[in-house]
Amino acid sequence: MLSERWREPGFGLMVALMATLGACGSADAGIRDAEVAENGEQAAETGTGAATSPESSQAVELVPLRVGGIEIQVEIADDADERQRGLMYRESLDENQGMLFVYPEQRTLGFWMKNTLIPLDIAYIDREGRIVDIQQMEPQTTETHNSAAPAMYALEMNQGWFEANGIRVGDLIEF
Repeated sequence: MLSERWREPGFGLMVALMATLGACGSADAGIRDAEVAENGEQAAETGTGAATSPESSQAVELVPLRVGGIEIQVEIADDADERQRGLMYRESLDENQGMLFVYPEQRTLGFWMKNTLIPLDIAYIDREGRIVDIQQMEPQTTETHNSAAPAMYALEMNQGWFEANGIRVGDLIEF
């Protein structure tokens, strides 16, 4: 988990600088399959990867964020294992709760829903905290949802949450 430092101004810039200096390689997020590898795209593999069972779940730290003026609580996935596991095998997600995926660099991101049991929305967010794309994802599918623009963060919430709260592309996330 990220410490309190991720809330400090300029944290995204610091992470981007670390990535530029080689802190993370192309295997960080995991390559979905040979086709994705050939295209040079990296799939965050939401709900995929290592076989993790619900029994191995640990209590998670929730961090407050604001999206369009609405406070939410998010779990942070900021390393390759956490990003790969995502929300796999979870049976529910509280109304204003989600998961924020943090990447070391801004790039086209791709997520899928294999082993994810709940329908989700995903907002792709650039390094300035602006939403660049929002998509709906159906549970237990391997369809890849690529970001429409380069992103450094991805925020997963219950399906319909962004629309129900009037959140649109161009809105800012307050870290």
